Amino acid sequence: MPAVPAPNYAELCRVYTRLYRFNHIAAIVGWDRNAMMPAKGNVARAAAEAELHALIHRTRTDNRLTGLLRAAEQEPLSDIERANLREIWRDWRDANALPEALVEAKTLAGAKCEHAWRSQRPANDWRGFLENFREVVRLAREEAQLLADDTGLTRYDVLMDRFEPGVRAADIDRIFGEVKQWLPDLITRTQAKQRDETVIAPVAPFPVATQRAMSLAVMKLLGFDFDAGRLDESTHPFSGGVPEDVRLTTRYSEDDFAQSLMGAIHETGHARFEQNLPREWLGQPIGLARSYGIHESQSLSFEMQLARSHGFAGLLAPLLSQHYGDQPAFAAGNLYRVFTRVKPGLIRVNADEATYPAHVILRYEIERALIEGEIEAEDIPALWDEKMQSLLGLDTRGNFKDGCMQDVHWTEGAFGYFPSYTLGAMYAAQWFAAMRRAVPDLDARIAAGDLAPVFEWLGANVWSQASRWDTPELVRRASGEALNPAHFRAHLETRYLGSSR
Repeated sequence: MPAVPAPNYAELCRVYTRLYRFNHIAAIVGWDRNAMMPAKGNVARAAAEAELHALIHRTRTDNRLTGLLRAAEQEPLSDIERANLREIWRDWRDANALPEALVEAKTLAGAKCEHAWRSQRPANDWRGFLENFREVVRLAREEAQLLADDTGLTRYDVLMDRFEPGVRAADIDRIFGEVKQWLPDLITRTQAKQRDETVIAPVAPFPVATQRAMSLAVMKLLGFDFDAGRLDESTHPFSGGVPEDVRLTTRYSEDDFAQSLMGAIHETGHARFEQNLPREWLGQPIGLARSYGIHESQSLSFEMQLARSHGFAGLLAPLLSQHYGDQPAFAAGNLYRVFTRVKPGLIRVNADEATYPAHVILRYEIERALIEGEIEAEDIPALWDEKMQSLLGLDTRGNFKDGCMQDVHWTEGAFGYFPSYTLGAMYAAQWFAAMRRAVPDLDARIAAGDLAPVFEWLGANVWSQASRWDTPELVRRASGEALNPAHFRAHLETRYLGSSR
């Protein structure tokens, strides 16, 4: 609350605390729909969620907020309060560009499409999926057009701006264009180098109950607060909830322990961020994570930078033997080689970190064209096949379940999200470059089981900052420079080719 009288700002804070509580309910309801809800509950749940989101929208667009915002601008506020007011203005503008009926319709269409996708994907039923997906696309375009009319941005830019404030497709085109220049050669050279390596494959089966116990043990090692969150299972791994109650999920295959383990580690990175957001800002927009790219930088700091490192492999090795029994594959050196194999594959969430950017670039190029009206939903499979062949040399013709139907994002209308993954990988590489400058013996300390320097650096430079700064300023303050994709390239070349430019 303000230290000096600022009644208009104080009332805005009360409204946004109420919105935070509504969104708390929405987050837990969404988690339940994905992790716990019986199938026959979907229609009723979709209607309830649509009603809740309509209520949230109604609160965000209350006529009296306009006067409160303008009056609050004239009040004596601290720098922190000014930053919060900036974020409230941003939320207000976004909400007021959209009618309540559209918000409700979009929620219903996304719930219907996502629920049907759960059975349509394993059945490879693109035609059935398309029936629901067309409506999701139509509503996303309508939403994007209204936001574009309000802001003057393109339809895709306004959707991406929700996830990456201030980032534009022109920025992504430049960044991804550079990656496309050097990534294919790095993949080719890495595969050639790894052909001479001996790798012992872990021997299945890996019982689901044991995998869950293993995931919980590693989450504990990574500092997850189990009094403020839990781990469950879902079709697609995700994290949700609120800082006081973070819900994580992973998925299991008895043939592959790494899928659930890395999923849990990835989501734990998201969770640690949420659990360590400043409590004094809780309930206000300034207390939220800055962007989805910054959020993904936390999950990828955990999964890629930390968990696939030499030092962390040494920490995992005894835990794996303890849970699954001794295997030659669990020797630390071999485990590192298992976790860093580079092999183009069809599934994004199972991709290694070298080929992963190609999966993101493919999705970005398709969804941008889709939202801008350059292609229609029916065109996606052919474009997917073409780009997968071009970027990774893989054939996906007729394989919809492992192709264009594999992700949950589009089913729910989350267009504009995918660039955040590779931006997150770039931020994560930049964080660790800065971390190593600050802590020269960082890798030795990780290998010794001391993860505190990682958590302390992220806590001081990212977690505690929440949305106080815009993204470029946050990145500059944390790492000493603007986003520099060269750190990501140097990380990949060092890890996979044993060199840096």
